[in-house]
Amino acid sequence: MALWVTVPLAVPLLAAPAGVTRAGSGTMPESPPSAQRTETVAEPAVDSTWPFPTLGATPVTFPRAARRPAIVSRAQWRADETQRDAHAHYAGGVTAIFIHHTDTPNDYNCADVPLTLRNLYAGQTHDRHWGDLGYNFLVDRCGNIYEGRAGGVDRPVVGSHTQGFNQGTAGIAAIGTFGRGTAVPAPMERAIAVLAAWKLGLGGVDPRSKVRLTSTNDKSRYAKGTSAEFNAISGHRDGTETDCPGDALFARLPAIRDMAADLQGRSAGASSGIGVPVTLQSLHQGGN
Repeated sequence: MALWVTVPLAVPLLAAPAGVTRAGSGTMPESPPSAQRTETVAEPAVDSTWPFPTLGATPVTFPRAARRPAIVSRAQWRADETQRDAHAHYAGGVTAIFIHHTDTPNDYNCADVPLTLRNLYAGQTHDRHWGDLGYNFLVDRCGNIYEGRAGGVDRPVVGSHTQGFNQGTAGIAAIGTFGRGTAVPAPMERAIAVLAAWKLGLGGVDPRSKVRLTSTNDKSRYAKGTSAEFNAISGHRDGTETDCPGDALFARLPAIRDMAADLQGRSAGASSGIGVPVTLQSLHQGGN
């Protein structure tokens, strides 16, 4: 007698960007992306003839999507697009995030952050010749999230934020300086976790997992071509000889990883290799 089983597949929806909350560099990136080897991201074809999954499929995880947070666009903070390189560059995906600080004053009014961003933008394009802002995103002390490097916030844009490890990663910069003894504002910490949960979730990456990255030059902590293990959410200092993101913010990374994992709906003891007993591969192969 044939046994038929229905497998429900939940498809999470991403929230649309909301408005901006108004309240009142210690990095050493590598050469601009124009000198890097990149690849174009292609959308996968959809096969409408997938066979029904059979019992006994190998348990593997589906991507864990977290809600997209509100992100202040480049147009909203009035970036002059004539200052940057005309074309963005892309990796095959984002598997890790590096956390930075901007090494700027902490006593700012959040309503004035757009001016701070324009100043950083001018310095990193004109003075350092990075072609654009080095960071993919920036977060202020009030918890507002800003689009940094151009190219699409939901795409794997190659930045200039972590020497040797810009490929396949995203850089998030906390606006301020967070050396030892400096309090990291709770809204900023949560915003970093929310952003990381969403960005890593696009590729199904557990924020608490370990990933392997390969250095692209000899100016990082690792020789060119060397593969090394990193936390999926790491500090700039993990990849490059620097104090960034400051002792205080670096010490908060374990809590940020846990918060991001919770936002992805992962239980406290779950690992990235455990999930529902159906995979895209088993759907194609009928579980064989």
